[in-house]
Amino acid sequence: MSSMRLHPHDGIKWWTEAAEGAGLSGDRRGEGAALGNLGAAYAALGETAKAIDCHGQALVIAREIGDRRGEGAALCNLGNAYVGLGETAKAIDYHGQALVISREIGDRRSEGNALANLGAAYKILDRGAEARDAWVAALAIFEAIGDPNATRVREWLARLAD
Repeated sequence: MSSMRLHPHDGIKWWTEAAEGAGLSGDRRGEGAALGNLGAAYAALGETAKAIDCHGQALVIAREIGDRRGEGAALCNLGNAYVGLGETAKAIDYHGQALVISREIGDRRSEGNALANLGAAYKILDRGAEARDAWVAALAIFEAIGDPNATRVREWLARLAD
């Protein structure tokens, strides 16, 4: 069976309706998840301000309902959006918060992603040693859990050494 992927324009319509429906029915977790996906659709279209708004709303909901995994995801998405805006210091703050949460809840994949994102942000700021440290830690996690992102992080480390 093949999986269907939405075009970002279709995704915006679909996720907007999903967020509204979940909100009307009182499903705060579903509303937060839909807002996160809506933010991802806006990000894919390069509409970073709208993506930040959606991820910010998802963050508020996650914190209100105590959804630590959702909170970490929203923080990570906000960090990626701020990198896109060139606000790398702000991105580092968000990724750092996501890293703390992933460690608190024992989510190794999210921990690896937060470290990989931190490394990328440090690299943008020409902080090579910090980028290397973050990527080495991310790589160790990805290898330990068999995550395919290990390949990407290995490539980044190799380029950093050049």
